[in-house]
Amino acid sequence: MSEPQKVADRPSGPPPATNSVDRFFRISERGSTFAREIRGGLATFFTMAYILVLNPIILGSAKDKFGDQLDAVQLTTATALVAAVMTIIMGVGGNLPLALAAGLGLNAVVAFQIAPLMSWDDAMGLVVLEGLLICVLVVTGLREAVMHAIPQPLKQAISVGIGLFIAFIGFVDAGFVSRIPDAANTTVPVQLGGTGTLTGWPILVFCLGVLLTIGLLARKVKGAILISIVTMTVIAMIINSVADIKAWGLTTPAWPDKVVDTPDFGLIGHFSLFGAFDAPGVGVVTVVLLIFTLILSDFFDTMGTVVGISAEAGLLDEEGKVPNLGRVLLIDGAAAVAGGAASSSSATSYIESAAGVGEGSRTGFSNLVTGGLFTLALFLTPLLTIVPLQAAAPALVAVGFLMMTQVKNIDWDRYEIAIPAFLTIAVMPFTYSITNGIGAGFLAYVVIKTVLGKAREIHWLLWATSALFVVYFAISPIEQILGVK
Repeated sequence: MSEPQKVADRPSGPPPATNSVDRFFRISERGSTFAREIRGGLATFFTMAYILVLNPIILGSAKDKFGDQLDAVQLTTATALVAAVMTIIMGVGGNLPLALAAGLGLNAVVAFQIAPLMSWDDAMGLVVLEGLLICVLVVTGLREAVMHAIPQPLKQAISVGIGLFIAFIGFVDAGFVSRIPDAANTTVPVQLGGTGTLTGWPILVFCLGVLLTIGLLARKVKGAILISIVTMTVIAMIINSVADIKAWGLTTPAWPDKVVDTPDFGLIGHFSLFGAFDAPGVGVVTVVLLIFTLILSDFFDTMGTVVGISAEAGLLDEEGKVPNLGRVLLIDGAAAVAGGAASSSSATSYIESAAGVGEGSRTGFSNLVTGGLFTLALFLTPLLTIVPLQAAAPALVAVGFLMMTQVKNIDWDRYEIAIPAFLTIAVMPFTYSITNGIGAGFLAYVVIKTVLGKAREIHWLLWATSALFVVYFAISPIEQILGVK
């Protein structure tokens, strides 16, 4: 009779779940804790709460073909409502620490490219239609199949590129880096600060925030990112109360005149699904191209974000697949529908969720915290928008570093992988677009594999996707050829 196996020799697994909530979200199984999930949810909210201010500014500043503008207060309510509902649904249904809200870039397309051609109802109808078509792609399995067809090194490059991109966003949002107003007179497209030098208290708050964040991370302090955001917000409020600074940007760190505000749901449901096709002066070809632009941007922005966040959280399996991918993509498509139906533009997954992952989020439980805060924002918008970008942006810089560490997993000696990976990584921050980076990487991968006589190794979906990217990058000459204005 053999001796019983010693306890020390038995394989150790994840700690047992402590309750039903733990089991449902697999918190202990993924090596997380309730405290980490809560901190992560808070960090994610504070790094993306700017959308409550920025989305109404972008959409509210534009006019449709008939000169009508959307109400800023109603836009704030719609933005918070969609973010709250879809973030919670993603947490419960997808079990990923992935928050959703109105997509930057997509809202600009709606405001400045689509709305001037038709009414707001027609423009938002196109957003709903785009979301429905994305849901169809998910249900048919095509969207998930495309993600599985991407080679693992390119997935890692996407994550690294997003790291650089999100760090660049942090530098720009804080004013540490700015666009040179008249770049034609210089070879330098961006500069340090607003004038080539760092000046002003807001920049000092950002710099101190970066130093505080990286110092806490180096010390492996729990809650490093959240501690930095809260600390620098308090410091910014003190500085602002003494100096009364006007250069904070979208949000001023000052105690609001009123804490509670009544939400206005007046924009909910104002959309016309097929109205754009009947809009005077807008041809069917134009409408189709507009939908194509929205779908491609939303499709690959989400793909990059989902892969990047999952990789950073250590949730990808041995084949580089995202857990619950089908449900995650379907919820993201439904978010686009919800955003259009609420007139807040297409909602999508937010790369700022990486801030929560940096705090330890590994499950959808953190989304309950983030979504709950967006729900509170419906009534407490004045209070929850006092965090200046200069206090939140250091989190993006720190998370950029954390995501950048995955660059070591790419084989830089194999040019057929290294060159597409490099272009993916470089094009994202340089063009300020996740979609552009993915497209450049895909096209380079297909071309190099073909040149090396390895075309048969390319998945047919990568061929098809690369062909779509050719159309995407050449959209302007195509419009000219087709006579589209």
